[in-house]
Amino acid sequence: MIGIISDIHGNLPALQAVLAALTTLGADRLICAGDVAGYYPFINECCQRLREAKALVVQGNHDFYLATGTPCPRSRSANDCLAYQARVITPENRAWLGSLAPAGRLEDMEIVHGGWRDPLDEYLVPDEAYFRALEGRLFVSGHSHVQTLWQGEGAVWCNPGSVGQPRDGDPRAAFATFDGAAFTLHRVAYPVAQTMAAMTRAGFNDYYFRNLAHGLRIGATPDQACPGGAAKEHGR
Repeated sequence: MIGIISDIHGNLPALQAVLAALTTLGADRLICAGDVAGYYPFINECCQRLREAKALVVQGNHDFYLATGTPCPRSRSANDCLAYQARVITPENRAWLGSLAPAGRLEDMEIVHGGWRDPLDEYLVPDEAYFRALEGRLFVSGHSHVQTLWQGEGAVWCNPGSVGQPRDGDPRAAFATFDGAAFTLHRVAYPVAQTMAAMTRAGFNDYYFRNLAHGLRIGATPDQACPGGAAKEHGR
């Protein structure tokens, strides 16, 4: 079984909960569709966990920003968090983020962070025409922070949702699995308070992390959640 994750964003407690759930499920390989970096303070620990797991990791836009020193073009809060991570990341982990390819392939799965028109920064809206223009049948990407499983006539697209910052109104960490025949979406609770406390210690006020308790992007209100697909729950 293959574990599929995305958008960790430096949230180690969430990543640990997901990795534990994947171990229980029997996953023996791991895909990460990008954005190890950004937002939360455990950038080195998250990089190290993925490196130790020998995960197939593609580069996300936040990974690119941190590796190259390029600012995010649309979010001051994201840049504040990236500035913190730039101060604490090790040279080895920065180099690793910079070495990640924008696209990958595992068995029959094509993997990017955003979409196949823009691997780093496309917010993919699936339809038949989009995937008909691509080679392949199984597709995985993240970036939206919203779990989605879409099936068309000749293609299946899985967005596992966000490990570290869900935006669909569900604060539980999101991930997916592939058993060789089908994708399954999953959610698992994690100790959100640990991430919040770490952000406080890093010098951030609660504007930067209170969203985690509600499964929202920074600054969003509950009515701005983007509903995702049905998922199996773990760890209750």
